[in-house]
Amino acid sequence: MTVPAPRARRRPSTLGRLLPLLLIGALLAPLGLLVTSNWRQVTDDRDLAARERLGVQYLTALAAVTDALVEAQSNAVNGRPVAREALNEAVEKAAEVDARIGGELLSQERWAGVRAKLEALRGRSAADSEAAYTAYGEVSDLLLALHRKVRESSGLVRDPEADSFFLQDSAGQELPEAVVAAGRLADLATLVSRRPAAEQPRGLLELTGQRVSALAPAADLVDNLRSAVDGSESTDLGANVLTPLDTYQRSVEALSAYSLPGKETGVVNPGQLSAAALNSHRSARQLQPVILTELDAVLAERIDRLNGDRWLTAGAGVVAVLLLGWLAALLVAAARRAQRRAALAATHAESPDTPPHRDPWQPPADEPRALQPVGAARDPETAQWGAFDAAR
Repeated sequence: MTVPAPRARRRPSTLGRLLPLLLIGALLAPLGLLVTSNWRQVTDDRDLAARERLGVQYLTALAAVTDALVEAQSNAVNGRPVAREALNEAVEKAAEVDARIGGELLSQERWAGVRAKLEALRGRSAADSEAAYTAYGEVSDLLLALHRKVRESSGLVRDPEADSFFLQDSAGQELPEAVVAAGRLADLATLVSRRPAAEQPRGLLELTGQRVSALAPAADLVDNLRSAVDGSESTDLGANVLTPLDTYQRSVEALSAYSLPGKETGVVNPGQLSAAALNSHRSARQLQPVILTELDAVLAERIDRLNGDRWLTAGAGVVAVLLLGWLAALLVAAARRAQRRAALAATHAESPDTPPHRDPWQPPADEPRALQPVGAARDPETAQWGAFDAAR
């Protein structure tokens, strides 16, 4: 019986040994891209929130300047002495904030212009109420423009969350505009009452336009804050904001009522309107720090959450890399064992002392074949001699 020659075991090719590592590398590439992309996105969101907090600090300083400026304008228009201590103090604090973060918020040039205008108000005479109203109005316009600049450069206007977006819009746009417009409305009513009778109709038209300018942002403010409370997951926001908001809303309703001409007189009572505007200003002064505080708290909580997301992303990436590295080590170790076995098999095949390969189904030569019939010849030559002996 012919015994087949043992087949030489093929050594794995270089490509076969490197294929598992190439597959792991192919998995690492998209994994690294995903982790890096998520890390950058979370970092960008965190940086935006941190920059928004700088905007909140700046808006807080500008709020004090706005309140003091509106009060100073009312005193100047009504012929009362302007108490500049509050305005000077607010300006100095705003200057400190601008010196600290104004470069990052790109607000230093605009603040320099506003401060120059504020300094120019000191030398004005209190005799001309109309000129004072115009001069203070110019500074107020610049101050409101600075509010918008800070919101834009800090990223508050691009805030992605509903509650913080409505809060920043209320504190940085609607409330300052409403406070300035309400002060102008009351001061304009005082000026119109002093004008000649021939100019009264034109004054009433100016009051009507200014009334719209005062009530529109106030109404938007109320809607924004209620939307912020409805869209927020925080239970403290509603409890902290709604009470001063209700007070402010009632003061605005009174301002709206007293800004209409009387049915009998056909003119606006400047005294009642000034009192309503003052009440509205006081309620706004109580509301604004609440809004800014809640906005800063929301942003701080978001930063903490994003910090956790960053570490979670980094941890997931590290764990994935370790798992793939462990798998790569296992595959490399398996490939090395297979290579050693192949080399050992090749060494035994080339050695002359190595016994020939034996088929496990073929019995050894020195053992009788159990399935061979009795008397059967073991090979052809023996069979021939047996037949010769039998014939002889």
